[in-house]
Amino acid sequence: MASLLLELLQCRLMVFFICVTCIGPPFQFGFHISVVSAPAEYIKDFINQTWIHRYGVPTPDETLTLLWSLTVSIFSIGGLLGSLASGFLIRRYGKSRCMLCNNLVTLGASMIIGFSKMAGSFEMILVGRFLFGITSAAGINVSMLYLGEIAPKKLRGLTNTAGPVFATSGKLFGLLFGLREALGRESLWPFLMSICGVTSALQLATFPFVPDTPPHLLLVKNDKEGCMKAMKKLWGDGNHQAEIEDLINEQNSRKNTKIQSFLEIMQDRSLRLQLCVLTVLIITLQFGGANAIYFYAYDVFQQAGFSQDRIPYIAIGIGGCEILGALLCSILIDKVGRKVLLLTGFGLMSGALAFLTVTLSMQDAYYWVPYCSVVLIFCHILSSGLGPGGVTLSLSLEILTQAARPSAFTFTSTLSWAGLYIIGLIFPFMVKSMGHFCFLLFLGIIVASSIFLFLILPETKGKSITEITDEFNRIQCGKICCHGTAEGTPPDHVTCTRF
Repeated sequence: MASLLLELLQCRLMVFFICVTCIGPPFQFGFHISVVSAPAEYIKDFINQTWIHRYGVPTPDETLTLLWSLTVSIFSIGGLLGSLASGFLIRRYGKSRCMLCNNLVTLGASMIIGFSKMAGSFEMILVGRFLFGITSAAGINVSMLYLGEIAPKKLRGLTNTAGPVFATSGKLFGLLFGLREALGRESLWPFLMSICGVTSALQLATFPFVPDTPPHLLLVKNDKEGCMKAMKKLWGDGNHQAEIEDLINEQNSRKNTKIQSFLEIMQDRSLRLQLCVLTVLIITLQFGGANAIYFYAYDVFQQAGFSQDRIPYIAIGIGGCEILGALLCSILIDKVGRKVLLLTGFGLMSGALAFLTVTLSMQDAYYWVPYCSVVLIFCHILSSGLGPGGVTLSLSLEILTQAARPSAFTFTSTLSWAGLYIIGLIFPFMVKSMGHFCFLLFLGIIVASSIFLFLILPETKGKSITEITDEFNRIQCGKICCHGTAEGTPPDHVTCTRF
């Protein structure tokens, strides 16, 4: 721990830019996932009062339910569209312009929601939530690509897990600000829903000072001197020749460093197994039970005998467990490795789901069983943050080349947003038809994914992108891929694959 703190102190400017990057879309994503539950009754009442003012009659129950469901789900719809557009926007305009425009749109969305009550328009809430979904999804892709390029190899895992840490912090702050003692009051809900404008303003104020990343300077701009200056500025004085050589090897192994489209990376046989791994990770992350438990937690807490007034404070405990898991992942990922941490997290999640199914089946048998269910929910959320919640993003950045990352991120984030929308849509029906046994379905998904990743996924800790690509090639073709070794010539990266 002492050596880690010493390294972070040496790279203090990099740490500052990580915080600047993550207070934007990653934090805002988590905040908007959780904050909408606190003012739910106030927003429904506002919709009803607006309807009465316009039409002279109360809102029909079906219409009110539909409008409220749309208020919650339109954030995911915006996120899906933002993910689909992010790859094109990054290729067309670059990361810097995308982040600038993203923050401006976020400020506009905050103002739209903030003045919705004054204007007497619930439609403004829908528009603001929709825009927040677009900016969160598109901004996360840009932010994570920046984080994936800003750190030295020895701190790469810690840096890549900063996004999940800030996202889970956003969820916790959404729950905290939603308490009645804070902003969860009828007169303050418009400000509560639009508070992310403050973080966007902070990011805009520091935006001019954010530098280009070393890989961007070398691989895109062919500026080796600028790349070295950026390394010294971000990582402190020292010998960074090893990182320069890794980037040069990547440049030599790829004849074209131009950002690839999704169609191009699908046609690239050397990347197909990586895309399969990312697809399995995203599906398991969304359908591994963590998001479903967020939906089911209030029912479990009620069955445990907690009063309605106490449940919001217990829900804060869920957010705290998720942050704790993400922080532990940040500390351990560069020590124990990505694969070990991922499979450990999956194992703990499987155990928690298995025992949770048992305790939910015995809720009425003993008075203490519901409390065991609460503890198991906390354990599952903690394990999710420790394993797939923190590791997935790091692996997404490490197993893909510089040219493939933007389009691959578009694909995985789109898959993630679609999964979030689907689980929110179908989970109530699953509970109605299967009861608590629906968690066994999530358990099966986790076990199947664990077996696949154990057999396919190589360890990426401390390896360059060229070395990681070679590992995947060995798995694909069953033999070591060869490199040219003629003296005075760079090694040619030969890809052999059955895919």
